[in-house]
Amino acid sequence: MTTALEVWLDHEFIGHLHHDPATNRFSFVYTKEWQESKNGFPLSPSIPFPNGNSQTTEEKHSALVRQFFENLLPEGDTLDAVAQLNAISKSNLVGLMLALGKETAGAIRIQKNAPEPNRSEPDSPFREISPQELSNRIQNRLHMPFSQWDGKVRLSIAGYQDKIAVYENEGKWFLVEGSRFATTYIVKPLPQKPQLDTLPANEFFCMKLAKAVGLATAEVEIKYVPEPVLFVERFDRLDLKDHVKRIHVIDGCQALGLSVAMKYERPYGDSKDVQDIRDGVSYLKLFQLINQSANPAKDRLSLLRWALFQILIGNCDAHGKNISFFMSQKGLNLAPAYDLVCLPALKDAALSTSLAMAIGDAFSESEITKNEWILFADDCQMQPKALANQLIHLIQKILKALPGIAAISRENAISEKVIQTITSTITDICNRQNKIALEIKIDA
Repeated sequence: MTTALEVWLDHEFIGHLHHDPATNRFSFVYTKEWQESKNGFPLSPSIPFPNGNSQTTEEKHSALVRQFFENLLPEGDTLDAVAQLNAISKSNLVGLMLALGKETAGAIRIQKNAPEPNRSEPDSPFREISPQELSNRIQNRLHMPFSQWDGKVRLSIAGYQDKIAVYENEGKWFLVEGSRFATTYIVKPLPQKPQLDTLPANEFFCMKLAKAVGLATAEVEIKYVPEPVLFVERFDRLDLKDHVKRIHVIDGCQALGLSVAMKYERPYGDSKDVQDIRDGVSYLKLFQLINQSANPAKDRLSLLRWALFQILIGNCDAHGKNISFFMSQKGLNLAPAYDLVCLPALKDAALSTSLAMAIGDAFSESEITKNEWILFADDCQMQPKALANQLIHLIQKILKALPGIAAISRENAISEKVIQTITSTITDICNRQNKIALEIKIDA
């Protein structure tokens, strides 16, 4: 018997997710009302409204639908915890959607044949989390997954790092349920791996730096409970006090119709026998996607600056799920930046130094040459000299902003050693890349 799940965008019922267990095929069917609504729009460019001229086969449609919804799921230990807690297989997408689909990234809510609650009726009471309880749970992660609270996994956001989502009100933090309210902050504690104990401070520094140089960036703050915890304000939520509006966003994999396994440009790794396979998310694919933007010129420039900033801070893990897009009736638009980290400053030898997405054919910052930037300029659909100008301008802004971000970091009790390590790492990269950019300008 085919299973049908209702799919909502915030409070709009938009269609059904179908699964046929006999064939293991999925399909998504938009409601007629949503297709004809002036506010209607597709979930993603990869799952458009039906078209009589479509050449997509049932098999291809099934793969695209499955990949889109699988990209809503967490990864690693959190996914293991969901499967174990609900006694379902990690490959059971329908079961996982029922377990996690009420609070996903963006506006999507998933339920099974349940009536939409009346918005005038209050949801179940908020469940407050005190700083002491948050601290205790951080310390107790070896015995209970951090994502599991009160017998439920409290987060459906992709990624491996420990995190939960909370609603913040008047300086207090709450777990919330129901459709009227939603979480407004992502909470990231120290990783359990000792080598990564500076990660919250590092991400705070890089996010503040990105904002200072003009990138649209999620707001962040560090709170001490007493352990340092990074709070990231959700740009897919709008707190209207009497309710929280969910805003539809999709990540790069969802926008391109690729599975989570394709989030790296080299999806099968860097070993010699597979390093030439580059079927995953790439800058070329992302810039081609921007052609579908509601404002392609603006978003192309924003995407370019996002890509350059990743190189200049040493964030080699900027992959296809670390970039997102708003989807609305106006079309597709680039969302603010998040998960910005200076990876070399973490001093963890186990971390890969390979770029998630290449600059030209270079898969490390040290391999980037004038010719690689020229190849990248072609991917960006721009002239090399214009690219060099953008790179030089961004480098100047970063170097000018670094002392101010260092001061802000000190005010937030980040250690001088961490600040100096990040600052010197970014400065060295900027100086190297500035020389190359000047070469491009001279030869252009």
